[in-house]
Amino acid sequence: MRVVVALGGNALMERGDKPDAETQRANVMTAVKSLAPLAAEHELIITHGNGPQVGVLALQSINDPNLSRPYPLDTIGAETQGMIGYWMLQALQNALPGRQVLALVTQTLVSAVDPAFDDPTKFVGQVYSKDEAQKLAKEYGWTVKEDGDYWRRVVPSPKPQRVIETRLIRQQVRAGTVVICAGGGGIPVFRNDVGQLEGTEAVIDKDLTAALLAETLEADAFLILTDVPRVMRHFGTPKQEDIKHTTPHELRAEEFPAGSMGPKIDAVCGFVETTGDMAAIGRLDQCMQIVDGTAGTIVTPNASWPLTSTL
Repeated sequence: MRVVVALGGNALMERGDKPDAETQRANVMTAVKSLAPLAAEHELIITHGNGPQVGVLALQSINDPNLSRPYPLDTIGAETQGMIGYWMLQALQNALPGRQVLALVTQTLVSAVDPAFDDPTKFVGQVYSKDEAQKLAKEYGWTVKEDGDYWRRVVPSPKPQRVIETRLIRQQVRAGTVVICAGGGGIPVFRNDVGQLEGTEAVIDKDLTAALLAETLEADAFLILTDVPRVMRHFGTPKQEDIKHTTPHELRAEEFPAGSMGPKIDAVCGFVETTGDMAAIGRLDQCMQIVDGTAGTIVTPNASWPLTSTL
């Protein structure tokens, strides 16, 4: 079975962690312990978040007196893809001796006329006072918006169109290689007026890119692995209950926070609606049970897994 896994950035740098390399690397090794049994039995493609890591490097960049301007987000995205990919690559090689593992820095194509570029909404980086945020916006050409009691930089979040290196990823998976790719949704690029690729300052939703990649690679299962055991209906209320097996139609009828669970719901529902295969949301340390259908929230066209015929 071919499985695409989307691993959250917070699984690599938990809230409260010191953002040093050793702490993050230890978290990667913990993640790999859960993923290795899955890789041993199935074709596996791993995508991952990089939000916390991008925040750390962006802060370092803006405060570096040796730089005339901070590094752009597409470059920082490439840096964090390489960093996290290296940690995962080495941990998987040690956990799966004899198995080929590839960490690939990947680009994700977006449309240069995506409406998201006209209305940046994705908050990135640290918080500032209004005066400080407006000063930075003038100095660096940023767009800043109010975020609660503070102000933060906002960037576009365009829709992913295609992972540029899809053909190469497919070749490697067919050869039995475990592939780590599309970190942070991929480096956002567009085609300019002469057809060449250019990077752009944007942040692509990592789960939407993972779902697109799973669809394009004809995956049998798409898993979003987080720190919650299941999606919950009426979360945080006395009516709270687990959702175990469901359909895209049923799941879309529920309400979920736009900034956290909402994009994950869109990603799994879109994959199932397009392919008719299985998607799931659940805990990283239960990935094998999720594939077996005994853990997580399983989403299929008929709310059953393994799939049963509706004919």
